[in-house]
Amino acid sequence: MSAQFDINERPDYDEVLQKIADYVLGYRIDSEEAWNTARYCLMDTLGCGLLALRFPECTKHLGPIVEGTTVPHGARVPGTSFRLDPVKAAWDIGCIVRWLDYNDTWLAAEWGHPSDNLGAILAVADHLSQKRVAEGKDPLTMRTVLEAMIMAHEIQGVLALENSFNRVGLDHVVLVKVASTAVAAKMMGANRQQLLSALSHAWVDGQSLRTYRHAPNAGSRKSWAAGDATSRAVRLADIAMRGEMGIPGVLTAPQWGFYDVLFSKTNKDQKLKPEGKRELLIPQGFGSYVMENILFKISFPAEFHAQTAAEAAVRLHPEVQERLDEIDRIIITTHESAIRIISKVGKLANAADRDHCLQYMTAVPLIFGTLTAEHYEDSFHEAHPIIDTLRDKMEIVEDERYTREYLEEDKRSIANAVQVFFRDGSSTDKVAVEYPVGHRRRRKEGMPLLLDKFRYNLATRFPAQRCDQINAVCEDQQDLEATAVQDFVSLFTI
Repeated sequence: MSAQFDINERPDYDEVLQKIADYVLGYRIDSEEAWNTARYCLMDTLGCGLLALRFPECTKHLGPIVEGTTVPHGARVPGTSFRLDPVKAAWDIGCIVRWLDYNDTWLAAEWGHPSDNLGAILAVADHLSQKRVAEGKDPLTMRTVLEAMIMAHEIQGVLALENSFNRVGLDHVVLVKVASTAVAAKMMGANRQQLLSALSHAWVDGQSLRTYRHAPNAGSRKSWAAGDATSRAVRLADIAMRGEMGIPGVLTAPQWGFYDVLFSKTNKDQKLKPEGKRELLIPQGFGSYVMENILFKISFPAEFHAQTAAEAAVRLHPEVQERLDEIDRIIITTHESAIRIISKVGKLANAADRDHCLQYMTAVPLIFGTLTAEHYEDSFHEAHPIIDTLRDKMEIVEDERYTREYLEEDKRSIANAVQVFFRDGSSTDKVAVEYPVGHRRRRKEGMPLLLDKFRYNLATRFPAQRCDQINAVCEDQQDLEATAVQDFVSLFTI
């Protein structure tokens, strides 16, 4: 006869939560490469947000929930005149940062964009720094922002290394919420118990489904999902700071915990603990590895698995641009993750559908020699039926080496190759690009281009004098780190 009661012995906090809390509260970042890369990441992330302000579908989401709301020491949204409470400011900053799919990327068993966390980090830091100055205290400096970025990158990235949320139907923004909650709580002054409480609430929330990223439901929610996650993180950190109790066994509780409810879907590819349980794996300690190895999107505002395909297509453009009507077929050789997430046929319903379509992101640069955010808009797509004509001629082939080296720690390639065959029997060479220009292996080549991207994005929003001011602050590591947060953010307001 089974027992008719639960054993009500409250557990200690789950080990994963304790590891994250101890890292955030106790780790000292001493990697010069991580600090420097965080500066580049800050610049690039803000630039992506500024560029997104050109698109009304993005800007319609911005601003206070109640028009005319006044918030003392409100957090500012870069590129706008909005001054909001930190929860809504995090939503807005996260929204603009992610809108164009142009900010940094992390690829492992799970994918994601760790700079999404800047929504929570900058909103909280700006509000707290203004508040401190009003109270006669020293402001927070941008070193605090960079430190939070490194730590948020690390939490999100390490949890993504061997834990595939997408294979159980969950979206990667769960990791944005967890990482942002951790660093936001720390900036608010959380002690260990408060930080553990906040983290537990981030996991217990349920989580977003990935369906808005995939056919046939791909849509613009994927462009604001990270903003939503960072906003929720700020709210949960605030709740914990008010003394709210946590849920210690949020991950491991039998039947009711995250693992049993949301992470236990049977899947042969989902890694297991040695004892056969499906739980989160943390294959290495938290440090600064992720920031050091982050992938920048430099050349194209496109889903990262297609970056090298677009680069290969640009190289082939001069050879095929006058022969588009002679093309018989196009073979794209790629890796398994690209096939699973962005290979699609049939009608593409909206811009968000197109910037997650491998075939579309290859066809456009083959035809036009470049790929920009405007190329995903309905008006552009409708004006150029040749894009869909080429899509219909594409064959997708997996290269097992590409798939294997995508996951190998010393490589982490994102390889694609493109070859065009013509009706007369001739063909182009097979152009392969295994590492995109934003990869750590191409940093020397990529960083000057990243700075060019930042300057261009600044100029879409600010006059030349303001652009020069911002560049002057950002180009020197020590000067940037010493700058008060509210002074830095003021440079980005209108």
